[in-house]
Amino acid sequence: MTLQLYNTLTRKKELFVPINNEHIRMYVCGPTVYDDIHIGNARPLVIFDVLFRLLKNTNRESDITYVRNITDVDDKIIQRAEENNESISDLTNRNILRFQEAALELCCLKPTIEPRATDHISQMINLIKVLIEKGHAYVTDDGEVLFSVLSMPNYGRLSGRNRDEMILGARIEVSSNKRDPADFILWKPSTPNQPGWDSVWGRGRPGWHVECSAMSEEYLGPNFDIHGGGVDLVFPHHENEIAQSECFHPNIPFVKTWIHNGYVMSEGEKMSKSLGNFYTVSDLLKEFPGEALRLALLATHYRQPLDFSKDGTKEAISRLDKYYLALKVLEDDLDQKELISSNIADDFGSSLLDDLNTPAALTVLDKQSSAIINDSSRDNRAQLGQAFIQNANLLGLLCNGSAYWHKRNTTEAEQTNIDQMIKKRMIAREQRDFAEADRIRDELLLRKIILEDGPDGTIWRRGS
Repeated sequence: MTLQLYNTLTRKKELFVPINNEHIRMYVCGPTVYDDIHIGNARPLVIFDVLFRLLKNTNRESDITYVRNITDVDDKIIQRAEENNESISDLTNRNILRFQEAALELCCLKPTIEPRATDHISQMINLIKVLIEKGHAYVTDDGEVLFSVLSMPNYGRLSGRNRDEMILGARIEVSSNKRDPADFILWKPSTPNQPGWDSVWGRGRPGWHVECSAMSEEYLGPNFDIHGGGVDLVFPHHENEIAQSECFHPNIPFVKTWIHNGYVMSEGEKMSKSLGNFYTVSDLLKEFPGEALRLALLATHYRQPLDFSKDGTKEAISRLDKYYLALKVLEDDLDQKELISSNIADDFGSSLLDDLNTPAALTVLDKQSSAIINDSSRDNRAQLGQAFIQNANLLGLLCNGSAYWHKRNTTEAEQTNIDQMIKKRMIAREQRDFAEADRIRDELLLRKIILEDGPDGTIWRRGS
């Protein structure tokens, strides 16, 4: 089985063949840290984490470098810091930490490299200098540096937009000095109270697009295998990255495969901070486990729009309850060494390798968990368990033990109370007062506390 991915650039599904079999390289656009991320921002986090896991699993002899950047200099950041009456560093450091915590709660692996834009200003300045020297950029009388779109004949091939559409859809840049309406900012002057760095064009700061070109060049070279992000980044951001990078390195294709996840919708509209119809991940985590949010994001194919809802997340919790119950069965009677498998399972693998078809892969997990729970044969469970646990891990699921999952959100006082009731029930059973023992079980069941009696005593878990 081989991996196939839909390439936005060619508009078709293609067999993934690395540029260099010994080193697979992927770059994904990360957050602009002026605020908490919302669940729409979380979708690419989860999707490309699954791809990262899959690449590691199916290319065991290769090095995998996954770069996910952080934009920590941007006009939105400047504006928010002013509104909050705080320093830019305080704002960005706080939001970077909260972003990283959210990523961990969503069971995402850490990327290989997580570069910050402000640590790569010299690389951006060098890139801009070369573009000016090659006639692809120009300096205005006001100290701005603009990329000349007309200097690149095939500009627009990623998005497939015509010229009028590109002008209308371009990110608004404050400049009256454009030679062409589609030209975009590479460098802009900074006022004394704005962040800025010295350059031959005066003190200023980079435009948004040049950041990713410089950072991907730094860590992955002039061309690499995969570039990912949300579909909203196809134009202008990724289109402009191609323009900058391929004019910086003529005759070298910037990226082989472009992958974009679909929008996250809310009530039939794209979820966004500008529309105000969004859930922040931090707020959702107060109500739901991060693993449930992750599963809810994987339940729809990544290229399709996803209508996120709290009801859908509750359904994800019920699904996870079943997965963790299957895991508990395996934990109870199997040596963990028996659960190690080296090869991706056929049914599951054919789904995941087919352009990350996570809904189909989850259906396989559903069937496997049912079989594990219902099969009385230990040998069958051992065989199923190998595939089930590995498959779940490839999706970033079952990242906690079953005991943790089933006792989540339990206070110390509640834990003590449940333990006391279990002890009273045990005494009642020893005294053959089965009516009292059943009463205690039923009382706990009303609280969605499920008791399970075994040779080593009674354990409990929280039901759905």
